[in-house]
Amino acid sequence: MDTRARTAAGAYDAVVVGGGVIGLVTAWRAAGRGLRTAVADARPGGGAALVAAGMLAAVTELHHGEEALLDLNLASAARWPAFAAELADAAGADVGHRARGTLQVALDADDRAQLRELRLLQERCGLDTQWLTGRECRRLEPMLAPGVRGGVRVDGDHQADPRLLVAALLTACERAGVALHRSDAARLTLAGDRATGVVLADGTRLAAERTVLAGGCRSGDLAGLPPGVAVPVRPVKGQVLRLRMPDTRQPFLSRTVRAVVRGEQVYLVPRRSGELVLGATVEERGMDTEVTAGGVYGLLRDAHELLPGLTELPLAEARAGLRPVSPDNAPLLGPTALPGLHLATGHGRNGVLLAPVTGDALAEALTTGELPAEARPFGARRFDHDHREVPV
Repeated sequence: MDTRARTAAGAYDAVVVGGGVIGLVTAWRAAGRGLRTAVADARPGGGAALVAAGMLAAVTELHHGEEALLDLNLASAARWPAFAAELADAAGADVGHRARGTLQVALDADDRAQLRELRLLQERCGLDTQWLTGRECRRLEPMLAPGVRGGVRVDGDHQADPRLLVAALLTACERAGVALHRSDAARLTLAGDRATGVVLADGTRLAAERTVLAGGCRSGDLAGLPPGVAVPVRPVKGQVLRLRMPDTRQPFLSRTVRAVVRGEQVYLVPRRSGELVLGATVEERGMDTEVTAGGVYGLLRDAHELLPGLTELPLAEARAGLRPVSPDNAPLLGPTALPGLHLATGHGRNGVLLAPVTGDALAEALTTGELPAEARPFGARRFDHDHREVPV
């Protein structure tokens, strides 16, 4: 059936606004629950997925004050192997899931003290990590600089390739019967006090029982949102480089390496394809996605201190993307104050990691009206003025 004709009949159970990783996994899981589902996005599969490194870093992304978010991250990380296998089967394509582990390293005495403190937090949270000397770090990764003073080995922090992931999700959605409307949503439609779908930029009206805003940091920009619905996400810019590692029998880097260099976070993620992802800056620049000379220089400078041989590698790509960040750095999930409207945004630096648990949580909310227990602390209404905030 022609998509526009089907739309005119108001046949959708759910319309997802946004075709990135979070929007597509929500649509795929909703369709798997038997919901007639559509996605509205002019460029599905684009956006942050083209920039993200894809670290599944529940442990090494732990920060003080985010212990509640850790539980959600760990729950999603535990689902990743089965999720990757299921998606690969549904799409007939690999998603780049690699269980190679992560190594956090320290370059000087201050970095080492900071890393020791972080490991104490990891231990208090019951996480499985191992402290290594500098020599032990270099035994694992021989290309590391001689000055590395120590590190933490985290075998449970893995990686996926966001570009392969989003391509697989697109295929899986299509095979599951999700309608892909390649036009951005322009306005939310209302009937009384209920959301009833969206009007697209090309004029198409998508009527739906439930609408999900999964547009990343642009989720709150949709016209027609009533004042009582809070979508408190802001863009945080990240610049990322992609280098090409040599095709040799001895890998240039075998696992993700992370560090703090002069107070700046830096990571290196090796892909099976020979790509080495280097990132990422953290910049409060609004909607700016320009790659800057300073950003590129800072990333290469800091990474060179970790892996001196890195500057000999070909530079394949430089990009900048926008992380959707909430006030407490945790996602906004499920029903809002407006009946029929749900959120799936605010994932910040954990969008790829949280894809499995987000898809499951939104599918549950769309079919039953309630989030599963593990997702309830991250409900979409916790920042509403008339709603008591849930500590996160």
